[in-house]
Amino acid sequence: MAKITVNNNRCKGCGLCINACPKKCIAFSDELNKIGYHYAVLKNEKDCIGCGFCYQICPDVCIEVFR
Repeated sequence: MAKITVNNNRCKGCGLCINACPKKCIAFSDELNKIGYHYAVLKNEKDCIGCGFCYQICPDVCIEVFR
């Protein structure tokens, strides 16, 4: 099973990873991070295929992919 982690405090909520995810596993959190943004979270871990598109498109290098 694949999984991603997002560095919540570095994420600026641009949404690029959400749009890049082919399985639509990523969403915005309901909470704000320390810099005032709704950060990305993995909402559907069981559907994540570990493709790495989210990692590749993140401009702030906030995402790690584990397989």
